[in-house]
Amino acid sequence: MGDITNEIPKPMLPIAGKPMLEHILGRLLASGTEEFFVVVGYRHEVIENYFESSPFQITFRVQDPVNGTGSAALLAEAFGGRDSWLLTYADIICEPLEYERCGLVLRQNEETAAVLAVKRVEDPWQGAAVYEDDGRVTKIIEKPPRGTSRTSWNSAGIYAFRPIIFDYLRRVQPSARNEYELPSALDMMLSDGLELRISPIEGEWRDVGRPEDLAAVSAEL
Repeated sequence: MGDITNEIPKPMLPIAGKPMLEHILGRLLASGTEEFFVVVGYRHEVIENYFESSPFQITFRVQDPVNGTGSAALLAEAFGGRDSWLLTYADIICEPLEYERCGLVLRQNEETAAVLAVKRVEDPWQGAAVYEDDGRVTKIIEKPPRGTSRTSWNSAGIYAFRPIIFDYLRRVQPSARNEYELPSALDMMLSDGLELRISPIEGEWRDVGRPEDLAAVSAEL
């Protein structure tokens, strides 16, 4: 997002008159979610102050240093405890039903350790290509070269996890970017033979990653 996040952290960028994060929390609330654990970093006080008197039951945790999605997710261990839980990135806008679908796949498959929401795209080169066989994930390739993927499933940035994910998050080693990446934990789970499944996004979905996405999503909403 560049300069437009100099003063405002990305999750607080306005969409249709209110912060992007507020849209996401509202949709999670509509899906039946009651408790929220929000990992914050850059300009975290802006987020915490805004939601101080909100109706959402939020526990905030500052990630310091900000060193990857894997270490951010690991901060939720004490909050999640021994329960299954849902994770979404704070720049993903979708319909409430998609959260429910993702959780339902986990509940209906007792042997499944994690569920990845996926969106069908022409070429998943900008995200993560998810390969599957009869709903079971076989391989995940992050940022594949353009035109090389043999799957149209793109990781949608929404996950449902059983507590075993924390065991793998603790084992994650720094990536080439010197970050602890959530996808590294998923790769280890697949290597160990754990079952991961997909939950296809059927409704509207958008990764709000660029300035032009803000105007587009505002118009849609």
